[in-house]
Amino acid sequence: MTPLAPELAPLLRTAAALAGVLLLLLALAWLLRRHDAGGSAAAASRRLAIVASRMVDARIRLVLVRRDAVEHLLAIGPTGITLVETVPAASSSPAPEEAAA
Repeated sequence: MTPLAPELAPLLRTAAALAGVLLLLLALAWLLRRHDAGGSAAAASRRLAIVASRMVDARIRLVLVRRDAVEHLLAIGPTGITLVETVPAASSSPAPEEAAA
């Protein structure tokens, strides 16, 4: 078996070092993604939710979005997104009109 050409040795050493660094970066990214998966993503999903969505006509949709303790009514159409109303989030208890019925 013949040894590698002497001019290829630095190139192979550099390629091996680059592959090692890339493997370390991939391992670090995997660890960070795994560590973060249970924390901020779960907290963000509790803070932001789409409560309801209805089509007004063929091009406009109303979307009720809850963020923390505030609900935002958005009109989404071909011209963009418009904030229609912002109110405190409704509690889980029924409204007085519903309770009396």
